[in-house]
Amino acid sequence: MKEPTLGNPQNTIEVLQKYQFNFQKKFGQNFLIDTHVLDKIIRSADITKEDMVLEIGPGIGTMTQYLAQAAGKVIAVEIDKNLIPILEDTLSAYENVRVINEDVLKVDLAELAEKENGGKPIKVVANLPYYITTPIIMGLFENHVPLKSITVMVQKEVADRMQVGPGTKDYGALSLAVQYYAKPYIVANVPPNCFMPRPKVGSAVIRLDRYEHTPVQVQDEKLMFRIIRASFNQRRKTLANGLKNSPELNFSKEQIEEAIASLGKGASVRGEALTLEEFADLTNYFSHKFKE
Repeated sequence: MKEPTLGNPQNTIEVLQKYQFNFQKKFGQNFLIDTHVLDKIIRSADITKEDMVLEIGPGIGTMTQYLAQAAGKVIAVEIDKNLIPILEDTLSAYENVRVINEDVLKVDLAELAEKENGGKPIKVVANLPYYITTPIIMGLFENHVPLKSITVMVQKEVADRMQVGPGTKDYGALSLAVQYYAKPYIVANVPPNCFMPRPKVGSAVIRLDRYEHTPVQVQDEKLMFRIIRASFNQRRKTLANGLKNSPELNFSKEQIEEAIASLGKGASVRGEALTLEEFADLTNYFSHKFKE
């Protein structure tokens, strides 16, 4: 199989000029131009020939070439139709790659994994467009796509948010959701000069290892996430007020206060002070005591 040819600025510029490609701001396109970072991503994703990898937003195929070398099969989902002829060219030497020209948020990824990998867990590796990082990651988890791990390049601030705990300013709904489904750790920080065009902010590679069994047991997963969202929608408000004001919840003021008291917390506690375990306990209390 051919060695990757992309991954340095010169080759990237040549491809872009050959196809007179213009970056689309609306798709959040920033292409990686650092082979050390690419090697690090592939290594940390721990890919073998046994693996099927889903890549989201392959761009001109820079990381796709590296993935094709390491994996058994690569499915790359690219929204920008202008990149499809470029990908056909840059990936022509790799027979184990399939490109799908679609919006990843509209693709049934669980069905794709079933069809392409017999339902076995897949690995997701991607340099994610910043503007849809959260919906992509949440979609992968909430739609129960069979996953082993997700190794992605994201905005540094978002990577930090995924792994922090209660009481910190970055702690929120994303932290809790990620930590409910997976064990997160930051693999590397990546400065803006590793991309073309340069983003205005730093990036980080984070790996999320999917739990076989979630670390907390909750009766109604959807209710827990409605409670979590309500708790952080108005950060300055108390937990009780956040839950009372949520259009997603139908509990009375008394029920909410009773449930919070069951945690041994005072009435003025805020959502950001609760651990994942406490959110699970709160949800289970509502589920047992007050059917919505």
